[in-house]
Amino acid sequence: MAQSPTADLSAAGVSIWLDDLSRERITSGNLAELIEAIDVVGVTTNPSIFAGALTNGASYAAQVAELAAAGLDAEAAVFEITTDDVAAASKIFRPIYDRTNGVDGRVSIEVSPTLAHDTVATIDEAKRLWAKVNEPNALIKIPATLAGLPAITEVIAAGISVNVTLIFSLERYEAVIEAFLAGLEKAQAAGHDLTQIHSVASFFVSRVDTEVDKRLAAIGSTEALALTSKAGLANARLAYELFEQKFSTERAKALVAAGANPQRPLWASTGVKDPALPDTLYVTELVAAGVVNTMPEKTLLATADHGVITGDTITGNYDEAKAVFAALAGVGIDLTDVTNLLEREGVDKFIVSWGELLETVTTALESSR
Repeated sequence: MAQSPTADLSAAGVSIWLDDLSRERITSGNLAELIEAIDVVGVTTNPSIFAGALTNGASYAAQVAELAAAGLDAEAAVFEITTDDVAAASKIFRPIYDRTNGVDGRVSIEVSPTLAHDTVATIDEAKRLWAKVNEPNALIKIPATLAGLPAITEVIAAGISVNVTLIFSLERYEAVIEAFLAGLEKAQAAGHDLTQIHSVASFFVSRVDTEVDKRLAAIGSTEALALTSKAGLANARLAYELFEQKFSTERAKALVAAGANPQRPLWASTGVKDPALPDTLYVTELVAAGVVNTMPEKTLLATADHGVITGDTITGNYDEAKAVFAALAGVGIDLTDVTNLLEREGVDKFIVSWGELLETVTTALESSR
């Protein structure tokens, strides 16, 4: 009997995580159904996801009323609501966490995006979230901003598992790996059990194509247009090559020998933005052992329905990816400028979503009082 596409993807070494969470998804049994039916083994969240969940949130009404009666403001209420959802989802995923020795069964929650450029506040918030969720399979999301890098080191050093988010460039990804390794070394020196510390590095894919393709269209030459929708995959594939290289160093191997887990690459922003592209492009073309692909529900269901998994589509394509980078530079695309812009926009978009979330909760609290 033929396996399903998602079973094929899992068999190829890809962990399938859902990029969405809501209380309705938890209480209706939908999350458990996705685990059972289409091989979902983890969940990621962000401020935009929670803003959407709360906007359509009849299932939050009772808790909002309780929080309003207790006199909480919007920020404190958001902290309570979102950590409750993550804790509840973590319990659902706990059997997967146990079965995979902590590799999967993970649920991510992000520090406030307003702290993206404040190292000390990010560290404090990460520790607060970790203590409040109080589930070993949580992951605390920290953005890979320049201020985020030392925060990653200190939070890992405290024995807390981390999902590093908003990575767009190879240069920043290398710095993220360095921050992770430094954190492990500090954790080891402090006597933490390295086997219990896990991390993923969320490398964004489709947003790179969206910005690069806009610039290619503006250039308009035959050579430029021929590179449409090639940058995102090339960037991600070279990130995987970097992952292989950095975790083959003596420094990394010594930590792994002491029980540490490598920081796995995670493909984020895997929903296709260009309707002309195959809707499973950023799934089927980014298959390799030991990666995570976190998908919005639409992409997840498309993959389950008609994804064609042909095995490893990354490690044999490094030369082609480097040729794409060279060709992009040849037509005038400055990838450093692209990725710097995407990081700024990524932080700004999450801050806007955070503001919308606070506004939604403020309104709900006021109407409950």
